Amino acid sequence: MLKRVVVTGASSGIGAATVRRFAELGWQTVAVARRADRLAALAAETGAHTIVCDVTDEAQVIALANEVAATGGAIALVNNAGGALGTESVEHSSNDDWRQMFEVNVIGLRNVTAAILPVLRNAVRASDGENWASIVNLTSTAGHDAYPGGGGYNAAKFAAHAVTNVLRLELAGEPIRVIEVAPGLVHTEEFTLNRLRGDASAAQKPYENVTPLTAEDVAQVLTGAVEQPRHVNQDLIVLRPVAQSSVFHTHRGPLEAKA
Repeated sequence: MLKRVVVTGASSGIGAATVRRFAELGWQTVAVARRADRLAALAAETGAHTIVCDVTDEAQVIALANEVAATGGAIALVNNAGGALGTESVEHSSNDDWRQMFEVNVIGLRNVTAAILPVLRNAVRASDGENWASIVNLTSTAGHDAYPGGGGYNAAKFAAHAVTNVLRLELAGEPIRVIEVAPGLVHTEEFTLNRLRGDASAAQKPYENVTPLTAEDVAQVLTGAVEQPRHVNQDLIVLRPVAQSSVFHTHRGPLEAKA
């Protein structure tokens, strides 16, 4: 059975952790990102086939799909590339930031999905029914609950959630399952730092006095969903640290059983 997966946004954080976890499980991996140096280090560690690609550039994505097809195909796709910029209000936020968030979180997801779908179908057909394909879209709890200062990111992730639901409907009747993984508070080395434009001190505050999810936690859940029996589809997986009840409430301090 073909076990080869394409992971976008693989140069750091959840994407890199996902490549590592799939490799541990015996999968061949195709790691996709813009930063060649990060990809080279990941390839040396995991044996991943790497492709430098900006998912917002349609021509680069078509070249990506052609290379995936030419080097062995794929039976799974993880659309992980994404990100947030800024915490300003809707009134005071930047259109340029909003455009960038929509480009990577929504248009990039569409670009890659449209280009890789024929590759997934070819893998299914070549298997004589033995294989089934999986598409995993990494969204966020920010795509399910809005919060002040989240305007552009909320809008982009709500859109990614909607696209995922539409895709599942459009692929009905095919052996292709569509999975959405929506994490809450995850501590990675770059997400909040990038969102806060490099302010390292401010980027640590959301994680103070709480145990957040790690990239490895998300990767373990994600790969587990892909490795479910072929008839099982975990349409939507929301995962948070135990201390986070919702996007509005995170308990800080020890977790203790009530008397």
